[in-house]
Amino acid sequence: MSTPVTLITGASAGIGAALATMFAEHGHAVVLTARREAQLSAVADAIERAGRPRPRIIATDLARPEATAEIESELRAAGLEVQYLVNNAGFGFVGNATEMNGAERLAMVDLNVRALTELSLTFAPSLVRHKGGLLNVASVAGFMPGPGMAVYHATKAYVVSFSEALHQELKSQGVRVTALCPGPVETEFQTRAGMPEGYFPKIMTRSPDRVAREGYDGLMRGRRIVIPGFNNQVAALLPRFVPRGLLLSMMGRRSRNA
Repeated sequence: MSTPVTLITGASAGIGAALATMFAEHGHAVVLTARREAQLSAVADAIERAGRPRPRIIATDLARPEATAEIESELRAAGLEVQYLVNNAGFGFVGNATEMNGAERLAMVDLNVRALTELSLTFAPSLVRHKGGLLNVASVAGFMPGPGMAVYHATKAYVVSFSEALHQELKSQGVRVTALCPGPVETEFQTRAGMPEGYFPKIMTRSPDRVAREGYDGLMRGRRIVIPGFNNQVAALLPRFVPRGLLLSMMGRRSRNA
């Protein structure tokens, strides 16, 4: 019999590290994966110091086409099987899509969309066997077009749509699927994306720990969508009520003023 585990991608910092801690605190055996082995080890050390079993580490770049198969093979060899999958790995950049480096555009789509899709579907059979769950980290950005971050917004719109469809497809088999859609979060994501100070209102910002807690609770409750923070929930609803042209103008003005 294989041991059920929670596999968390992008677990070296930010929301991913907070989710790793959250799952470990609730008694889950955790496997962490990301590119940066030293940071993964630091997260594993912190979890172990808190009195939880030390997480297994798989340092790999999920943008590599063979990464998912390698992770699956390593887990199988260790007698581990995914019960919960958290797809947190992803990144974005500020800037007009036409002016962005072509390789960066495709790398964003590859990680945010292709890798997430492949991981979700590769491990879906084991999620079914263990009556587990899938937590895909999307964004409030997934509910609206994003001039100035067009590719990122589009990838997160895919994650929201894909997760909602899987929620419906898999619920009859006992699998919970949740799209976690945070607004701005105090992580290194914003620095890497090139966001200047004040790009988002402070009132919308949440801590990684709060986002992780709400995401975990939402998954365990079987919620389809989790949007941490009332202001972010309002922002996600805007596209339903604001004319599309006006919404595009508002979003474009924000990017020009950044």
